[in-house]
Amino acid sequence: MNHPNVVGLRHCFFSTTSSNELFINLVMEYVPETMYRVLKHYNNANQQMPLIYVKLYTYQIFRGLAYMHVVPGVCHRDLKPQNVLVDPLTHQVKICDFGSAKMLAVVGVVGDGGLA
Repeated sequence: MNHPNVVGLRHCFFSTTSSNELFINLVMEYVPETMYRVLKHYNNANQQMPLIYVKLYTYQIFRGLAYMHVVPGVCHRDLKPQNVLVDPLTHQVKICDFGSAKMLAVVGVVGDGGLA
């Protein structure tokens, strides 16, 4: 997946343990904060998150979800504040943790480009 609001996969490699168990390792792009920690910060300070950030983050989450549902056809199935990353300097949001994700069923396409 390649979208500004979906965490990017940088590299993957296999490794084994001494008992010959095989593991796949995923190297993802680094984003320093989670939405959970940002919300906790505002809560601990007895403040509300500024409305402009609420709107900005909500828009980016929906934009990432729309991309995932249409282009690669993936349903996240575990969207929560811990699985939304936030760059505190740019306020860019990225959806992460696809451990519960599932491919959406392919819908037949009719001749005019509509869905069957």
